[in-house]
Amino acid sequence: MDGEQRNPSTPSLQRLSFETDAGEGARARMGLLVLESDQTVEAEFRALLNPLPDVSVYHARLANDTQVTPETLARMEEELPVAASLIPGYMGLSVVGYGCTSGSTIIGEDRVAEIMTTAHPGAAATNPLTAAKAALAALGVQNLALLTPYTPDVTLAMQANFAQSGVSVRVVGSFFEDSDAVVGKIAPQSILDAALEVGSDPSIDGVFISCTSLRAVGIIEAAEAALGKPVTASNHALAWHMLRLSGIDDALPGRGRLFQTGLA
Repeated sequence: MDGEQRNPSTPSLQRLSFETDAGEGARARMGLLVLESDQTVEAEFRALLNPLPDVSVYHARLANDTQVTPETLARMEEELPVAASLIPGYMGLSVVGYGCTSGSTIIGEDRVAEIMTTAHPGAAATNPLTAAKAALAALGVQNLALLTPYTPDVTLAMQANFAQSGVSVRVVGSFFEDSDAVVGKIAPQSILDAALEVGSDPSIDGVFISCTSLRAVGIIEAAEAALGKPVTASNHALAWHMLRLSGIDDALPGRGRLFQTGLA
């Protein structure tokens, strides 16, 4: 034994061979920038996209103020490139989404897209406001009822943005709440009741429920059934738009009219 003692309890280390495949998200890898204060968007994306095979969502959180005002929303422009860079380029994202409807309104959709595509040059870019416009076009909605949780200054800015894009906002309702910490706890039944109230106006042909913190995904089908009109919401439209921009055209049941629809 040449004086050597081998401990029988210590196995020898072997180098093993392996192969690689496409990994998670073989069909699409989607990046989602989530507000620090958001309590809702990740859960709603899971509900909407599961069990869609081979599609993965990678999240990064960005700093924000829980008080939603034009000033605090504008300050998020500085945080967007920081959050976007936290998802590494080697992920090969098909699309990157910024999860803030009001922030996209105040910062500007084009500026948001510019920041995100600078961080991920090969990816498409969207946000809930851009996604909502694409969804309304796909659903054929021209006269809109807008439901928000925001204070009037933010809601009116969003209403004006829709108008500039050619969407006629005929009815507007809001919860007048400026704290994102509170908005995430508004009961889905209250959201449904409010959607039915604004959506029942005969002059409108669709409803958009704004804010990624509102738990609206679970009431979409009930609202559509009661109103006989298409209904979408920030997370609902954003998840759909990110899928479609990634080339995922699957029709997904149980998620409202939009998820049976392709891009216009």
